[in-house]
Amino acid sequence: MKAMLLAAGRGERMRPLTDRCPKPLIPVRGRPLIEWHLRALARAGVQEVVINLSWLGAVIRDALGDGAPHGVRIRYSEEGEPPLETGGGIHRALPLLGDDPFLVVNGDVFTDVDLGALQLPPGSLAHLVLVPNPAHNPGGDFDLQGGRIQTAGGERLTYSGIGVFDPALLQGAAPGRFPLLPWLTKARDAGRLTGQRHEGYWLDVGTPERLHDLERYLALCEDKANA
Repeated sequence: MKAMLLAAGRGERMRPLTDRCPKPLIPVRGRPLIEWHLRALARAGVQEVVINLSWLGAVIRDALGDGAPHGVRIRYSEEGEPPLETGGGIHRALPLLGDDPFLVVNGDVFTDVDLGALQLPPGSLAHLVLVPNPAHNPGGDFDLQGGRIQTAGGERLTYSGIGVFDPALLQGAAPGRFPLLPWLTKARDAGRLTGQRHEGYWLDVGTPERLHDLERYLALCEDKANA
């Protein structure tokens, strides 16, 4: 399975850190955030990764190259300015991702999700990893019941930014800038959107405060590993 790392955003909530450093390259415990993702994908057996680029995209390309030092092969999807949002960015990258289901990971989350275990169930156009609602998204995003995402009646959870997608999810979409949510909603209404609840660690690394939270978490993990 191929994977796409979403890395085109401006990182407004992380400014001024992201004024000259793209958010995916912000160091976390001495390693760029996106490098943690690349290593996790390599451990999961993913060999081909597509990264979309917009804000300071050339800096990301220069830093990561072809991906060989990280155990993967990287291809880049250039979006220009402004970035195409999640839906438009994935749609633009489809020629690089191919005809089979592919994994999508937001570049600004951190998690211990087992990426290698994620699969697209038969008949599903997208399978989302959902997490308990964090303080910054108390209302959640989707209702999950019995492995299927529905309009109401299930447990209300937050989309983690990680999922497996069939290219047919965006069938009929026009090239350009557009969000992903309407296409997920369309799949949900057709009974073709599935999901799973993740019980482990997950963090949206969207603000300097949460970046510090991640640093503390990883420090504790290192202390436990060395004890």
